[in-house]
Amino acid sequence: MKNLPKLRIGLLGRVIIAIAAGIAAGHFFPMWASRCFATFGSIFSELLGFIIPLLIVGFVAPAIADIGRKAGAMLGVTVLIAYAFTFGSGMLAYFTASSVFPHLIGGTVLPAASAAGGASALPYFTISAPPLMGVMSALVLAFVLGFGCAMLPETTATFKKLLGDFREVIQLIIGRLIVPLLPVYIFGIFLDMTAAGTVGPVLMTFTKIIAVIFVLHVAVLVLQYCVASLFSGKNPLRSLWTMLPAYATALGTQSSAATIPVTLERTIKTGVSPDVAGFTVPLCATIHMSGSTLKIVSCAVALMLVQGMAFDAVTFAGFVAMLGITIVAAPGVPGGAIMASLGVLTSILGFSEADNAMMIALYIAMDSFGTACNITGDGAIAQIVNRFFGRRSVADDIDEEEVLQGL
Repeated sequence: MKNLPKLRIGLLGRVIIAIAAGIAAGHFFPMWASRCFATFGSIFSELLGFIIPLLIVGFVAPAIADIGRKAGAMLGVTVLIAYAFTFGSGMLAYFTASSVFPHLIGGTVLPAASAAGGASALPYFTISAPPLMGVMSALVLAFVLGFGCAMLPETTATFKKLLGDFREVIQLIIGRLIVPLLPVYIFGIFLDMTAAGTVGPVLMTFTKIIAVIFVLHVAVLVLQYCVASLFSGKNPLRSLWTMLPAYATALGTQSSAATIPVTLERTIKTGVSPDVAGFTVPLCATIHMSGSTLKIVSCAVALMLVQGMAFDAVTFAGFVAMLGITIVAAPGVPGGAIMASLGVLTSILGFSEADNAMMIALYIAMDSFGTACNITGDGAIAQIVNRFFGRRSVADDIDEEEVLQGL
């Protein structure tokens, strides 16, 4: 019996269990037990609010400092294309969701306070932990620190190390504290939703839109490779077929970093020079977030429709523009993209703590598809960059095996 392997359940499995358990418990839990979980949820949401600005500084500042070390036009072009792909995916998701989702939802509108968990069970007590700074202040501070370190590499070497250490601290807090407690938090949200009688309509709504989001992922990848074909001359469908192993690997690992070797190898197979692929693929694994942005925008539109909240294209354009910056380097931790986006969801779209909890649950439920979309799209970016920087002399050529071994 001692030699039996331990059963390990991933984050997605734990979230699914928490949702199912919360729905079941909502039918029989006494009020005192519900209030206990409401108390935990109140404290946990305060912790999230406190961590978000620190998370933005911890992710974005070191990322800018690291990118700044790679001088040259190739860096600028790669970052620009990655950001354009991310922003374009987000806006495509917005226009599709705002056009299609109202028909799928079918007029279902719930009160804003109850759509993502109402206040049927009040916490016994609350703890106030206001964040040290706002989301925009954190973003500006991250740019100042990161840009300064990038421009003064010799005089700020110690400070760069400090930023790197701070990122590790934030990653530790997210990985060892926030993520393990997320299922408990989500359990409390769905417990309260069930008690309030709103869980059925909400779940039915989001079950319908998941299929649309998956189709959107495929459409975005096809569109990205069609754009890349204008520069590379390659057949976009053939290129996508070549990249399928990277897509499948990302689905299984749910990690952009773990998929880099496969993505690199498949990108070279599409005709991208090894040196360009070796530069763009690892970089885009950090800065290209088309799939993640698509999911967040789609779920945000659906949640706002369900609650009857007003929104428009201009508001979402600003939201997507900010989102593409705040989730830079977020693949470093599980669920990092949705964690980094919580501040923007609150400050721009006006989401409540309960809305953010619903966004976390929805995002994690589709995490694999977003990661796979991000990673597979990196190959399209590499093809475009290769059009401008792929010509080199034989003496400068880098062998494919050398690039792969370098990882």
